[in-house]
Amino acid sequence: MPLVSIRLPDDVEARLTREAERTQRPKSEIARDAIVDYLQRTERNRFLTEIARAARDRDSADTLATAEEALTLDNESLAIGEGVREPSTKSGAAKKKRTRRTKNKKR
Repeated sequence: MPLVSIRLPDDVEARLTREAERTQRPKSEIARDAIVDYLQRTERNRFLTEIARAARDRDSADTLATAEEALTLDNESLAIGEGVREPSTKSGAAKKKRTRRTKNKKR
């Protein structure tokens, strides 16, 4: 793994040191996680900006609607991937209803 050296203002370095002590993690690990998080957010925002720019350039309501739909799906995918919530499936809900009906008929 390559070594990267950066200069930090005194106050930032002090905050990093405190966080490392609190979490019992190396400062380099905290900095690495912060950089990865920053890059992921930046790349995602750049991608979404490109989608929006393409939609504006085409000046089409359909294209804009598609971009908005993609954003919704992107946000749902992120939420599912981060374990925020389970995916909602219509078939799963229908399956539960059928199971209840079957149980009620047996009684």
